[in-house]
Amino acid sequence: MSPAACRADPSRPSSTSAIVADTETGDHLLKIGCYSRTKATTPTGSFLSSAMFTVGGHRWRIDYYPNGESADSADYISLFLLLDEKATKNVKVQAQFKFQISSTDQVKKAPSLASTEVNTYGEGSSWGRAKFIKREDFEKSNDLRDDSFVIRCDVAVIGEIRTEITTTTFVTVPPPELNQQLGDLLDTEKGADVVFQVGDETFAAHRCVLAARSPVFSAELYGLMKEGDTAGVVRIEDMEAQVFKLLLRFVYTETLPEMEEEDVMCQHLLVAADRYNLQRLKLICEERLCRYIAVATVGNILALADQHHCDGLKKACFHFLGSQANLSAVIAADAFEHLSRSCPTLMKELVAVLSLPPYHA
Repeated sequence: MSPAACRADPSRPSSTSAIVADTETGDHLLKIGCYSRTKATTPTGSFLSSAMFTVGGHRWRIDYYPNGESADSADYISLFLLLDEKATKNVKVQAQFKFQISSTDQVKKAPSLASTEVNTYGEGSSWGRAKFIKREDFEKSNDLRDDSFVIRCDVAVIGEIRTEITTTTFVTVPPPELNQQLGDLLDTEKGADVVFQVGDETFAAHRCVLAARSPVFSAELYGLMKEGDTAGVVRIEDMEAQVFKLLLRFVYTETLPEMEEEDVMCQHLLVAADRYNLQRLKLICEERLCRYIAVATVGNILALADQHHCDGLKKACFHFLGSQANLSAVIAADAFEHLSRSCPTLMKELVAVLSLPPYHA
């Protein structure tokens, strides 16, 4: 056979296939803000539950046993991941999970679940770690600070295994660069035509970008404020400079950087997002604040949710207070004292909600 006959035929069809499994991942943070109290009041075999959370279209919760799930694990903290039986009747779900512990809300990067066991969950079933960590060792470690710690549960829900035909790609389209380019525009201040004065700091920005993103900015920058302030300086009252800086960054890039004291900053950002009608930023802050609902914080977060019409965050607070243990701890800590004075209507709504299923015991 001649060498020419051995050459590859460019017109010859070629195809490949792959066996894939849809997998959806997520995580939930459960903050234990009163460890010593949970240990003292929860006997072996009894547990405290996290709020419900959703991964892979299914509802889950974490069951926390401060004195172990059984006599065999009485010297340990036990953790179990439970499939919500009310929402998943007659459903079989394959999932992987991993628990890790941290002393702060800044939990470590999510681990790979590739090597963890795949468990099959049915109606109301749970899998977990009966001997997750020995209490004696845990109480001597740096993981427990100020009588509090955070449990992170990473979950991967495995969907249908199927075969897909794959094709050869000749042209690769890069991801969008608009957010990066607008972020560079904000950083370089090139073409900026308005300056904001926030406290002692100034921020240069672009009227057209702000107006396109926020109807409030549009009205302020192209309405009366523009006519009345020929110098192009807009003074922002009742807002910290750091909050306005993060707000601008989101307006230009739709992203938020990592923040110290995220719970506090998200409360300020939520107020700012509501002020400028930035609904997506407002929802992001709502979602993040749901992770920080605890005995010490639920009163402030509930009042904030009510004042700024955050229905999801409000429901999350009500759900947290639907636990008798949580409600008793909040009452004992006088966390409702300010709320009852400043938001009496909200307190009436809370009482009415807790008297109905599923909160009614």
